[in-house]
Amino acid sequence: MTVRLNPYLNFSDNAREAMTFYQSVLGGELTISTFGESGMSEDPGEKEKVMHSMLATPDGMILMASDTPAHMDSSGGHSGYSVTINGDEEDRLGEYFEKLSEGGTVTVPFGPAPWGAVFGMCVDRFGIDWMINSQEMDG
Repeated sequence: MTVRLNPYLNFSDNAREAMTFYQSVLGGELTISTFGESGMSEDPGEKEKVMHSMLATPDGMILMASDTPAHMDSSGGHSGYSVTINGDEEDRLGEYFEKLSEGGTVTVPFGPAPWGAVFGMCVDRFGIDWMINSQEMDG
């Protein structure tokens, strides 16, 4: 049996923009289904909103997201969690960090960390918290 834990992000109405941005940073294949395509909303204003999207990267990362329909409660904020990318390719992870932080806020610059890694934290322009950690990974 294979089990995976994947982040699923919820947006008000810019999931397509956010996921397209993440694809430009991480690469991979992005699939998007709208509420109109699926018949999951009777509100004509939500026809083009994202019902489900999935980004599958060449490294095996999976990131999913959707827009929150008007009839559902939306917290409006993304506090209490972070999306984390770990790996051992410092240059590549540094590029991810630079691109994710463009238009956002760097909260911890990407640099040496006390635990021996190279680490950084940022909030991207969509309000999502990211932690990027580069260190040798055990097989």
